[in-house]
Amino acid sequence: MSDLKPTLVVLAAGMGSRYGGLKQVDPVGPSGEAILDYSVFDACRAGFGKVVFIIRKDFEEIFREKVGRKYEGVMEVAYAFQDLSDLPAPYVVPEGRTKPWGTAHAIRAARSVVKEPFAAINADDFYGRDAFERLADFLKSDGACPCKHHFAMVGYNLNLTLSEHGSVARGVCRIDEAGYLSDVKEMTKLVRAGDMAENQEDPENPVKIPLDARVSMNLWGFTPGLFTELEERFPKWLAENGAKEKSEWYIPFVVDELIKEGKADAKVLPTESAWFGVTYREDKPLVVDAIAKLVAAGEYPEKLF
Repeated sequence: MSDLKPTLVVLAAGMGSRYGGLKQVDPVGPSGEAILDYSVFDACRAGFGKVVFIIRKDFEEIFREKVGRKYEGVMEVAYAFQDLSDLPAPYVVPEGRTKPWGTAHAIRAARSVVKEPFAAINADDFYGRDAFERLADFLKSDGACPCKHHFAMVGYNLNLTLSEHGSVARGVCRIDEAGYLSDVKEMTKLVRAGDMAENQEDPENPVKIPLDARVSMNLWGFTPGLFTELEERFPKWLAENGAKEKSEWYIPFVVDELIKEGKADAKVLPTESAWFGVTYREDKPLVVDAIAKLVAAGEYPEKLF
């Protein structure tokens, strides 16, 4: 077990310059806490030593003032910037491109500020105390074999991640007998259907999924070796996809490639933590109520920071 404290990397570049009106900072806690506040709180008490926010340069000042400053007395706070033009030579941003390059590009932005094992999360998802504790234990452990990268993914029970107000997109995991990720299949229109879930991308032929299937909610654990892999793979991805108007480089794609090439494994860490997110406007009261119940049960204090 290593004494090195892992880092929390928060993908927050999508929060945008219209700061106050976005769901990432919408109050859901009893003292006005946003979902992000609970993630930082859970990571801190699980033993993470630093938080790195991946943001855009154009809203750095307001983000530091309204978000980052509140954590500075709790843990080390750092910033990295996802910039559309942060590309390896000789690539340049195609004319008219405004869409970000995806989660793999966002994580790559932290390559100069993260030197220790780290977790990567979305800014607007509630992951739960147990999930962070399991991931912290994994990141502090020594890898079994130096011949490959050892990553991890927290696997949620599909039943606990569905919305009652519409379909959701989830990464449905296939896990081998040893508990390692074989692959993740993105399903974009999952709904509850009796005692099963259905992926209704093809309404005429919906795919049945067990409610106890494990799904990815983008809570990953990585070693710094990931940055080397991202640097090596990004030019190839750009050559094949960079000219496509809406192409995005997703971190699950990179992990899947590395697993299939035998260069990495990804341990699935099952959690019974409930995931909360505001996919639809109607979801917010349910999130507020769920957090209130956790506070009443003593899982969180009335005021986090």
